[in-house]
Amino acid sequence: MHREFYNRKTDVVARDLLGKILIRRLNGELLEGKIVETEAYFGTDDPASRAFHGMKKYNLAMFQTPGHVFIYNVHKYWMLNIIAHNDGVGGVLIRAIEPIRGLKTMLSNRHVNKIYDLTNGPGKLTLALKVDKSLNEVDVTTDSNPIYVKDNSIDCKIQTSPRIGVTKDLPEYYRFYCVDNKFVSK
Repeated sequence: MHREFYNRKTDVVARDLLGKILIRRLNGELLEGKIVETEAYFGTDDPASRAFHGMKKYNLAMFQTPGHVFIYNVHKYWMLNIIAHNDGVGGVLIRAIEPIRGLKTMLSNRHVNKIYDLTNGPGKLTLALKVDKSLNEVDVTTDSNPIYVKDNSIDCKIQTSPRIGVTKDLPEYYRFYCVDNKFVSK
């Protein structure tokens, strides 16, 4: 996916990432999943955003060029965000993917038996894909990198809702997901 794709309004990118393929290059193997759930986060005016209190050392990636990854930790789980904005600051949290390649490795990484529990949440998918802070600031527009996004057409009906786990939220709905997809978080 070209950088221009990410250089747009954060919520538009969050919606348009649904159906795209997230690819993790790990030990010579490609782990792939269709993105089925996202959330948009904005800058200093968004109380749920990691950028709400301004630029800090830990959130520096949020202020960089769109198309880079911002990895941060919540309750012992890494969160995978892709920087997306056309003016200011913004990022898209990848909340869930539908595995399509590398399933055996993903299951081994997560130590689960039920496929629908594998990647149906942001912490679960980072465990399955072995995403951690070492990938912070990686450019997802380059397919030679250890994590990147490939274009794909969408084949689902899209629904919106409030963001999950957010105590202070904006009035608009910024969670986007594929209706009836069994890999969407509960």
